[in-house]
Amino acid sequence: MTTIDWAELTHAYGSAEDIPGLFAQLGGPEDDRVWSDLWSALCHQGSVYEASWAAMPVLADIALGRAPGEPVQAVLMAGLITTDPDAERRTRYAREIEELLGVARALLATATEETGDFVYLQMAVLAFEDAGVWAEALEQLVNEEYELECPECAAGLFVAFGSYGFFSVVGDYVVGPGAESGEGRVDLMPVAPDRLDGIGARLYREATAAGRADLAKALTYVFGRARCPSCDAEFTVSDEVERQWI
Repeated sequence: MTTIDWAELTHAYGSAEDIPGLFAQLGGPEDDRVWSDLWSALCHQGSVYEASWAAMPVLADIALGRAPGEPVQAVLMAGLITTDPDAERRTRYAREIEELLGVARALLATATEETGDFVYLQMAVLAFEDAGVWAEALEQLVNEEYELECPECAAGLFVAFGSYGFFSVVGDYVVGPGAESGEGRVDLMPVAPDRLDGIGARLYREATAAGRADLAKALTYVFGRARCPSCDAEFTVSDEVERQWI
């Protein structure tokens, strides 16, 4: 950190001159607060700043135990930063990204059903691998829904897979018209696990290995098919996520 002029860099609240002091506080009783401050400054609402990328060497040191702090937090923060589509900075921090990828893979391989950050670890691995939209889009697995447009009629759809059920619907299915009755919902069609391939098969294997049956089940719907309640068009949910994700 001594080679970086943090005062010349910016984060969500202006000058990043406070960042070295925050990192220096890690390893003490205030770690939760410190990480909260770091997340707020460097990754505010998912945004990435000059100082965010500059923090990559520090996050790699924390992840590998060369500096105090929680490795999982460092991996998750670095993963979010790496979703920023900046090829020049990915090249500049290629060594750190490779180190962080190794730690992220190890954490994911030892994750269990109690691992609350499991999906975010999957996202971090994908981000370090530069694996495309799922490094960000997978977060909707936690939210149990995707908001999409029908590929045929462009109707605004919610595709839900979780505590509210497994269906596609036009409009708000929680508080909107028909929310209580379930009117207008069309059941999703899950893919059989042995028919999954590519990224879907990989994510399913990881969820199953970690004992996350809930996520594994959700993935069969995310990579399965849906039907538009407005025009009856049928489509593969994951294909539309990849096509429409911004």
